[in-house]
Amino acid sequence: SIKENTKMVWLETPTNPLLKCFDIQAISEICKEHDILFVVDNTFMTCYNQKPLELGADIVVNSVTKYLGGHSDVVMGALATNDKELYERLHFNAYSIGPATSPMDCYFVLRSIKTLSVRMEKINSNALTIAEYLQKSDKVGEVYYPMLPTHKYYETHKKQATGGAGVISFVIKDGDAESSRKFLKSLKIFIFAESLGGVESLAECPALMTHASVPKEHREKIGIVDGLVRIAVGMEDAEDLIADIDGALAAL
Repeated sequence: SIKENTKMVWLETPTNPLLKCFDIQAISEICKEHDILFVVDNTFMTCYNQKPLELGADIVVNSVTKYLGGHSDVVMGALATNDKELYERLHFNAYSIGPATSPMDCYFVLRSIKTLSVRMEKINSNALTIAEYLQKSDKVGEVYYPMLPTHKYYETHKKQATGGAGVISFVIKDGDAESSRKFLKSLKIFIFAESLGGVESLAECPALMTHASVPKEHREKIGIVDGLVRIAVGMEDAEDLIADIDGALAAL
């Protein structure tokens, strides 16, 4: 909630790893009413699928390492704004503090931006196909993907985004930490790793990896159970990826 000392609202939508979605435009109006800076982390969607600046955000943050870089060979971040005064303040701080990026990394990203639309279209398509498959599997419980009509936040996401990108989370039915480990070890195409946004598909267990530092009681309260698996779909053939998941589920 907004307090007297609130200076900024920082939002990620969809969230990681349960892909909850929030109304960017509605939140931007509240922030403007209270003269609060509104920042949106758009890493999961990129500007191809979702445009927060057009919906009222003051600043957009991207981990360029992910989809914008797209080839798992760059470590970089970026801030974007359409406010000249904000830009000048950000530029001054960057110039003063010195978070410079190497020329080679810049070259890699400029190269990758040229194929962003092609990559995102393929990843959007692959992920939706796989999410629909997971929904039909009798070995899978809840499936979290914002472009599924059954997703709790589907209407919110659909209103402000044109695609769902590549991250899908799902719960292995009656699964636990050992089930997640066995599933991940049984995959042949998906790489067992954190991160996302490259051409390769990745898979991980949030409770054991990205969110392992969160106390178990709190993790489970918010839905990050031991049987939750997060996959980051890449550009391989969708049917090959489905066959890989199917084989890993069959091994449970």
